[in-house]
Amino acid sequence: MNAVEATLTPGAMVDQTVAQLETLIMGGELAPGARLPEQQLADTLGVSRGPLREAIRTLEGRRLLERTPNAGVRVVQLSLADLEHLLSMREALEGMACRQAAEQMTAPEVRRLRETAERIDQLLEHGPRSVFAGNADTDFHRQIAEGSRNPWIERVLCQDLYSLLRLYRLHAVRRPDGSARVTAAEHHAIVDRIHARDADGAERVMREHVRHSRDRLLAQVRASGTA
Repeated sequence: MNAVEATLTPGAMVDQTVAQLETLIMGGELAPGARLPEQQLADTLGVSRGPLREAIRTLEGRRLLERTPNAGVRVVQLSLADLEHLLSMREALEGMACRQAAEQMTAPEVRRLRETAERIDQLLEHGPRSVFAGNADTDFHRQIAEGSRNPWIERVLCQDLYSLLRLYRLHAVRRPDGSARVTAAEHHAIVDRIHARDADGAERVMREHVRHSRDRLLAQVRASGTA
């Protein structure tokens, strides 16, 4: 145990190590497919192997890391087919989440969702990467998933899909592609349908939004060779 670990509870130490590892992954220091050398990582992060192993297990559960026989742990690297399957599943799940959010979200929750959409508008002025480098886009979709009051959909989207999507977006989106205004308009159309309690319309506009996002991401991934 080092001096830092001595000042933190075991749980807090693991949480801090998870956050540090996720920063390395999202920042590109640990790219998709990269192996995790345990001792080197422990030295880099300034932790012992115990908290590091717990943090690795946490990120395995969130699908950002994967363990393979005789190869150890590495950052997940999806095939293009895997990514296409995940994005198709996302369209269906987010469409249903948005339908249920239109029926279940409270007025204060809808107001917060609108505020998040407006925050994304401001970030998009600096290009789509500025949104994905932070949590704004994920926050928008997470608020809808939580507002659906469907814990099964929320768990799959928030715990499994969103981190993976953010990883691939960060590695694939390198320059503005002209989608910023479209994305902003789609976000506000989604909030409008939820605010109007239009379940059919909410599902429709969300599925269109996710489909457009899927097409752009797959094109960017193909161009970048990320998958």
